[in-house]
Amino acid sequence: MNQLFIALDREPVQMTIDLLNRMKPLQGKSKDISIGIKPNLVCASPANEGATTHPEIVEGIIIYLLNNGYKNIKIIEGSWVGDSTKRAFKVCGYDSLSKKYNIPLVDLKDDDYVTIPHKEIKIDVCKTIFDLDYLINVPLIKGHCQTKITCALKNLKGVIPDKEKRRFHTMGLHKPIAYLNAIVKQDLIIADGICPDPYFEEGGRPLQMNRIVACFDPVLMDSYAAKILGYEHSDIKYIKMAKDEGIGSLFDDDTDIVYIYNDQINADELKVVQQDKKYMGMVDEADACSACYSNLTSAMEKLDEMGLTDNIVDQICIGQAYKGYEGEIGIGNCTSCFKYHLKGCPPSTDAIVKFLSEIASQS
Repeated sequence: MNQLFIALDREPVQMTIDLLNRMKPLQGKSKDISIGIKPNLVCASPANEGATTHPEIVEGIIIYLLNNGYKNIKIIEGSWVGDSTKRAFKVCGYDSLSKKYNIPLVDLKDDDYVTIPHKEIKIDVCKTIFDLDYLINVPLIKGHCQTKITCALKNLKGVIPDKEKRRFHTMGLHKPIAYLNAIVKQDLIIADGICPDPYFEEGGRPLQMNRIVACFDPVLMDSYAAKILGYEHSDIKYIKMAKDEGIGSLFDDDTDIVYIYNDQINADELKVVQQDKKYMGMVDEADACSACYSNLTSAMEKLDEMGLTDNIVDQICIGQAYKGYEGEIGIGNCTSCFKYHLKGCPPSTDAIVKFLSEIASQS
C-alpha cells in the first residue's frame, strides 16, 4: 500500500527528524554509502519567500543521518539558467549549514556530465549523481508558470547541465522530465510545504501550508502536490508519463496518509484555489527557459496590477524558437531580431516591467 507521511505545524528541524524516525529509511544500508541531499535552490532567494527549500529541513536530515552513523553526505544542486548556485547556497543559508556540520556543497554547474540514452532520446546528467548510493530529494510543493506545479519529479532538472535545461524546454519539458526520472532514481523524498509559492516557481507569494511531506515514490508525491495545489494529476502531463515509465503510483483514495503526530490524525487537507491569469493570454511562448518565462510572468502580474496590460496591443513573444525570427515585441536574447526587443538571458522582472511600461505608454 502506498504511504504518504505528513507532519504539520511544528518546528521544521524537529518535524523532519520525527518524520524520518517514523519512516526509518536506509534500514539495512551500509554506513559507508555515499548520500546526496538535493534541495530546490532554483534561485538565490530566502526560503520564507516561497521559492527555495528551507535549510532547517535539510538540517533535520543531516542530524538524523549523523545520529544513525551515516557520515558520507553531500548537498548537491544546480540552480536554474541565469542564476548562480554558489550565490543561492549563501543566500539560502546552506553555506552556514555546510560549515556547521562539515558537509560539502557541490555546485553541479561545475560538474562533468554523462550522456545516458533512454528510448528515443539521450540526456546529459551530471556525473556526481552516479557517484551516489542514495539520493534524498528535498523539493518544494509549489506552483510553476509552465508546468503548473513543480515538486519531486521536476526538481531533478537541477542535476543536468544548463545547456540540457535549455534543451528540455525545446522538447516540451514533460517527456524529458519523465525520462530523466527513469534514468535517475530518487530513494527518498521529503517535500517542503512550509510556505511555498503556489503559483510561481521564483517565489514572492508564500502561502502558509505548515507541512512537511515524505514518501519513497516521486509520482505519489507529485500527484499529492497537484491535488493540494488545485489541480488534477491529469493536468500535469509529466506525472502520467512518469507513471507510465513505471517510476511510481498515483495518489488516490487507497493511499495511506500517515499523520505522524497523534493530535493531527484525520487533519483537514489543504486545497489551493488557483488564480486566473487572463493577462498571460497576451504572451506567445515557444521553448522559453523557466527563468526567462517566470520573470515575464511576474512582470505581467505587476503590469496588470498597475492597469497597463490593456495598453499593450501586440503579443509578447518569448522563447528559443524565436531565434532569427522577426516580430514586434520580444523578451530575452532569443528575440534579438524583433522590432522592440529586451536583452537578457534572462532579463530581470524589473527590466521587463520598465520595458513593457514604456511600450504601453506609447499606445
